[in-house]
Amino acid sequence: MAVTRRKFLRGGVAAFTVSFTAPTFLADIARAQGARSRSLVVLYLSGGNDALNTVVPYQDPFYYSRRPAIAVPAVQVLQIGTDSSGRALGLHPRLTGLRDIFNEGRLAIVQRTGYQNSSRSHFQGLDIWGTADPASTTSMGWLGRYLETVPTDPLSGWTTTREVPRALISKTVGVPAIPDARAYSFNSPNNATEAVYERAAASRISSHVPVDKPQLAFVNGSALGALETLDRVASVASYNGTVAYPNNGLGIALRTVAGSIVRGTGTRVYWVQTGGFDTHAQQGNVGGGVYANLMSTVSDSVRAFYNDLRNQGLLNDTMILEFSEFGRRVFENGSQGTDHGAAAVMMAIGGPVRGGIYGTAPSLDPNSPTLENNGGDVRYETDFRSVYARVLDNWLGASSTSILGGDFRAGAPPVV
Repeated sequence: MAVTRRKFLRGGVAAFTVSFTAPTFLADIARAQGARSRSLVVLYLSGGNDALNTVVPYQDPFYYSRRPAIAVPAVQVLQIGTDSSGRALGLHPRLTGLRDIFNEGRLAIVQRTGYQNSSRSHFQGLDIWGTADPASTTSMGWLGRYLETVPTDPLSGWTTTREVPRALISKTVGVPAIPDARAYSFNSPNNATEAVYERAAASRISSHVPVDKPQLAFVNGSALGALETLDRVASVASYNGTVAYPNNGLGIALRTVAGSIVRGTGTRVYWVQTGGFDTHAQQGNVGGGVYANLMSTVSDSVRAFYNDLRNQGLLNDTMILEFSEFGRRVFENGSQGTDHGAAAVMMAIGGPVRGGIYGTAPSLDPNSPTLENNGGDVRYETDFRSVYARVLDNWLGASSTSILGGDFRAGAPPVV
């Protein structure tokens, strides 16, 4: 079933605003229902992350000759070892938090992930990663299809963005878009008592499911689900964590996710994203520039989230899957940036992850078979769907073949 952006109308449930406190016993019940369940946190780097400046082939001379202004100096990379082909690799110098997690054996780096004939479009690229089907970019999302297989719960999925991404779109499951738990409440201009009555009335109206009007039934069901999640989300709003999170959008979003996990809201899949990775100009390398700041944001925020959940004894129940819609070109452009490319890097982070380097780094020699498009782009080696398959089968306990519509398990890196 194809779903256009216009038809879906943002997909999520609009936030409500109210000013009364949830009864304590309801929050206790919600925490008990969701306790100790496995969580998947998808971290999407919007804009097309430059994989070659994230995981740096610092002994490849063509890396420096083709990127004279933006290459990371070899003496400054954070060395992490070699891949299976013997190529030496290091992380960007600002990724100190991720390097620490790598050294703990809880960061898996999967190189050259992608698919054949990579799309250079941000929107189509994200939709392909969302549907897990390059031939059908308007179908339901792979995570939405997964949520259809688990017990019905209006908070089984949670996106911290304002619009629900393609990956979470489903035929039957409405995923709420909750950027800020503090603002997710029932909107009423009246006092607390009247607001309670209004909420009850809204619940009764939404509980009507007209079988002859599936669109209205879906809207009513989503609204009812939102009303049922109010108390659980309210328990997250006051969460501060055991560590100091960076005061930026990603840090705040990950703190919200941590609060949801700690409070036991029952959410299985979270979507978090941070932007700015469309670095066409003045990308910079180490000391400053756009890209160095992006690396700091990701590393510091993820490390805070990782430490917080470890302190709470919940790290082994949590996995982060990080990716972008495509990589960047091998060579820098005339504006000291990089343009849209092909294969990129995926990362898996968390207590259950089998850390290490998976796949092989490309040789950046223009004549290398690891490149395509006249040596301008990195050729993919690992189908991104094989990573999805591993996560679905081994972490979420689902059937990857039915959810992905095919068997992508062969060659899947054993990240978990």
